[in-house]
Amino acid sequence: MCGRYVSTRSPEDLTGLFGALAPSPDAVVPPSWNVAPTDPVWAVLERADRETGLLERRLRPLRWGLVPPWSKDPGGAARMINARVETVAEKPAYRRAYAKRRCLLPADGFYEWQAVPATATAKAYKQPWFISPQDGAVMAMAGLYEFWRDPAVPDEDDPAAWWATCTVITTEATDAAGRVHPRMPLALAPADYDAWLDPSHQDPHALRTLLATPAGGRLEVRAVGTAVNSVRNNGPELLDAPVPDGGVVSGP
Repeated sequence: MCGRYVSTRSPEDLTGLFGALAPSPDAVVPPSWNVAPTDPVWAVLERADRETGLLERRLRPLRWGLVPPWSKDPGGAARMINARVETVAEKPAYRRAYAKRRCLLPADGFYEWQAVPATATAKAYKQPWFISPQDGAVMAMAGLYEFWRDPAVPDEDDPAAWWATCTVITTEATDAAGRVHPRMPLALAPADYDAWLDPSHQDPHALRTLLATPAGGRLEVRAVGTAVNSVRNNGPELLDAPVPDGGVVSGP
């Protein structure tokens, strides 16, 4: 799965990288070295402008954890942060979004955890690893988004009446990342951004061919400190190597 990731690029950088319009002035998503479920995240998506009807590619904030439009409440959002590529085109929670509401979720990289067994001198624990493109390029994770109408807000023109949420599409990990965790996010190459984001492209098989291993499998996998385990911790120091404690951590 993809349960935490890093996204620190500025809106200015992201609009340039993805050829997107700038977000609205009141849209704020701070850089994060520990993006967690239900956090606001930057997304790149294409929707028709209300006035002109023309498609616009825009950078906008979404809430991580998809809430299907038919949900009675948003309580399950934290459990719907990932959609498995093997079933995303058929599952009721995702199939409509997969057909029409696809997005890109920019990331610097993502975290996974590896169980380390207890030894005679140390307790068992989970070692976090940071997985990112070797060349430092942005990772355009494949995502889906949905809109959910909050019935507790009577005025549908009130911005609070609508939740805009998203999920990350994942697949089986078979490269370096697979030695840490069996699942990983899928990503898009720049040449495929247009086809993925265009809501008129709805053939599930053609869409599946666009999804690929991030960075073509050229990923760096390195151990980081356990401070990332707590969602309360955030900052560039989370990417530092773990402090030696006398134990030996086996790497991938």
